[in-house]
Amino acid sequence: MEKECFVCRKHADLLELAGGTIYEDEYVYVGHIYRGGKPTYPGHVMIDLKRHVPSLADMTEEEASAFGIITARVSKALRESEHAEHIYAQVSGDSVPHLHMHLIPRYPGTPEDYWGPMAVYDWPEAPFATEKEIALLCERVRDQLEGVRRK
Repeated sequence: MEKECFVCRKHADLLELAGGTIYEDEYVYVGHIYRGGKPTYPGHVMIDLKRHVPSLADMTEEEASAFGIITARVSKALRESEHAEHIYAQVSGDSVPHLHMHLIPRYPGTPEDYWGPMAVYDWPEAPFATEKEIALLCERVRDQLEGVRRK
């Protein structure tokens, strides 16, 4: 663990995140984004590699396999549980040098001018969520990943 790394601190349970862990195994960690009190778009999920490396090119084959599989599974869970019509995926690594991918759903009715991984945040009518709403969303996504449907 890198002491100053936000992602490493999250994995060490040094930060409390709304919704908690959505999924975790020996290679990856999945949770809703933490924006430090700023408005949060519902379903904006981060998939983190557990090992502290800066980029996609630094993954082992085992890590890459786990990363790709969980990306597909979480995308499908967001589409099914949250009725997202599209899932954006973005890896930049500019501000946090620990490999993580943003998955950001686009919901029906989003105007085309606000399509794009971060453009949805600029939409004046974007459906921002409270911590309680994020926790419920994370529970639905967890259930979807586990193949359980709540009634």
